[in-house]
Amino acid sequence: MSAKRAVDVTVTDLTLEEKASLTSGASFWHTTPIERLGIPSIMVTDGPHGLRKQRDGGDHLGLGDSVPATCFPPAVALGSSWDVDLIHRVGEALGTETSIEDVAVLLGPGLNIKRSPLCGRNFEYFSEDPVISGVLGAAIVKGIQSKGVGTSLKHFAANNQEDDRMRVSSDVDARPLREIYLRGFQRVVQEAQPWTVMCSYNRINGVYASEDPWLLTRVLRDEWGFDGLVVSDWGAVNERVPSIAAGMDLEMPSSNGITDAQIVAAVKDGSVDESVVDTAAGRVLDLVRKYQAGAGSVEGPLDVDAHHALAREAAGRGIVLLKNDTRGPEGSTVLPLSKNARIAVIGEFADKPRYQGAGSSMINPTRLDSALDEIRALASGEVAYAQGFSNSVTVSADETAELRDAAVVAASAAEVAVLFLGLPARLESEGYDRDDIDLPAEQLALVDAVLEVKPDTVVVLSNGGVVALPFADRVPAILEAWLLGQAGGGATADVLFGDVNPSAKLTETMPLRLEDTPAFLDFPGEFSHTRYGEGLFVGYRWYDARRMEVAFPFGHGRSYTTFGYGDASAEVAGDGSVSVTLALTNTGDRAGREVVQVYTSLPGGLVQRPLRELKAFASVALEPGETRTVTLVVHREDLAYWDVRVDRWVVEGGSYAIEIGASSRDIRATAEVELEGDALRVPLSRSSSLAEVMAHPVVGGMVQAAIAQMMGEMDSAASIMPEGVDMSRMMASFPIGRAGMFAAGDPNASITPELIEGLIAMANAPQG
Repeated sequence: MSAKRAVDVTVTDLTLEEKASLTSGASFWHTTPIERLGIPSIMVTDGPHGLRKQRDGGDHLGLGDSVPATCFPPAVALGSSWDVDLIHRVGEALGTETSIEDVAVLLGPGLNIKRSPLCGRNFEYFSEDPVISGVLGAAIVKGIQSKGVGTSLKHFAANNQEDDRMRVSSDVDARPLREIYLRGFQRVVQEAQPWTVMCSYNRINGVYASEDPWLLTRVLRDEWGFDGLVVSDWGAVNERVPSIAAGMDLEMPSSNGITDAQIVAAVKDGSVDESVVDTAAGRVLDLVRKYQAGAGSVEGPLDVDAHHALAREAAGRGIVLLKNDTRGPEGSTVLPLSKNARIAVIGEFADKPRYQGAGSSMINPTRLDSALDEIRALASGEVAYAQGFSNSVTVSADETAELRDAAVVAASAAEVAVLFLGLPARLESEGYDRDDIDLPAEQLALVDAVLEVKPDTVVVLSNGGVVALPFADRVPAILEAWLLGQAGGGATADVLFGDVNPSAKLTETMPLRLEDTPAFLDFPGEFSHTRYGEGLFVGYRWYDARRMEVAFPFGHGRSYTTFGYGDASAEVAGDGSVSVTLALTNTGDRAGREVVQVYTSLPGGLVQRPLRELKAFASVALEPGETRTVTLVVHREDLAYWDVRVDRWVVEGGSYAIEIGASSRDIRATAEVELEGDALRVPLSRSSSLAEVMAHPVVGGMVQAAIAQMMGEMDSAASIMPEGVDMSRMMASFPIGRAGMFAAGDPNASITPELIEGLIAMANAPQG
């Protein structure tokens, strides 16, 4: 009999053993084929900011021998653009390269929240905020999948540290879990439907993500409507049989048939229903069909030059101008540099760029720019270079001093010094967390020495996570250049000379001290548990709530031009979303982009909330003198909080404050809008407080009348209370089930146990 094509195969065509084999890999990067039915093996491979495809015969991880691919800026820099269209274009390029190499799924993007700046993998994640993470994550998924290949949204979920990552339990309450750590994933799933979601290594509240039916089935599929495949992070499966029952479809990499046999045995002994295996195997077949439908969508060869140019554009758009102070009577600034100036370029990173993070996302770039070469290519004046420091761990104190002295000489002879500082690769990597947020001591000493002879100094930072900047008040200009990918050197030169006007903004707060950070006392935890004690107050939410000084706030980033914000208005649309409108003007003499940010709050609301929360944003390009009307939409669902009483999202009614700003601490315009809340009936019980019962829409009026009568019956008791005591406030938190104690023994009491039980039954009865 002739073999069926995979698109025609169903699980009914498979034996139990074949179905089980489909649910684990055949090798490190390939799924299992079923040759008798023509089901091919498909390849998945690492991203997320480039394709890391192992060459035939390379090492098993592919770290040392992967095919050349464009190394785009990692998420730390790409996210700083706040530009949905740009990120979609980068996604299309990633999809193109994935398709050319006949890879079915690119493993990315990473969407985890930057809970602590110490997380060693923060360079792979977009932000400390779930809204921008979700919006940008959806954009890159749509871009990649537009080329007929898939993505893998990772790491699901609450994977916010590398220390003990294979087993640590992220112990997090329901509200922050939903509002901070799952919200971005929800947006990407519902807006972009990634082909796969990758479950993380860690446990969540004691349960391994790979074995959690609440996470993988109830939330991901039943609530969010995910219709793709759940794949494990590599080695994340703790026990295979519980994981397949929980909804974890594909175990990677291969277990050499060991866990396949466990699944077969579980079906035969009745501990797992065969339909569970059918479901998982069917999802693997669906993934194969998607691959076959999209295979060959893009034919090679790769346009290396075009993709390198896009990588340079994206890198330039990811560089944040933290500071560019005016100086002198004319109010000039150090940046942008004059191309005919005498420039001293100092720092090893200028010549040997650190352009990506260490670990599974390391890309073998098609080419690599250095900032030093690109500065020299654009400059018409003299450009001197001094190494300044060494990233080698074996350099001696004497050698360090010699490098610093040579840098001082170079700076003295120049009109301006450009000092490249940053974190060596060994200090931040997948697999372990950072110990601090400090730059190396020899670099800080170099800053001091150079500033003594050259006050006109520009600092350019190369780092995957935020660093402390103790010199920020003494250096006139600072560029946060993150890790910029293979074209970052050229992009840095573009920004330094003003060929590109910086427009990036921070998607994470830069604190003054590690001790100020939200998770400082709970990170990374102990005995394989990390308590998310900061709750909702992650990132800027924490600093704002405490009115705490920071080095540079969330959303901050300067430009070589200036922008004026007009008055704002806000109105509620028919679908319940809020439309925010204002006029934005480029008031300077250069073309530029401004990232307009919308924050909301609900003063006096029922639940604890941050002082402000990002809800919408837009990157707006303007010519000099141009004014444009900007409209931003705040989706109603983004205004909801997770109500733990009813275990669902609830929009609270009231007057919402709308703040429009250039950062979370640079608010330029405000508005208010009145929103009608969601209908909400909280179930009552004997432990419900009097205040909760009196607020109930069904029985509240009756209880208020009974309470008023009871208070009259208690006149004698009230008379002994000190003058001014608010009895109603004192009683507000009293459980309704105990209210009868005040009338114990009184046959005419207004509140009796029978009345209480009747009111509870009436309140909880179905309405209709």
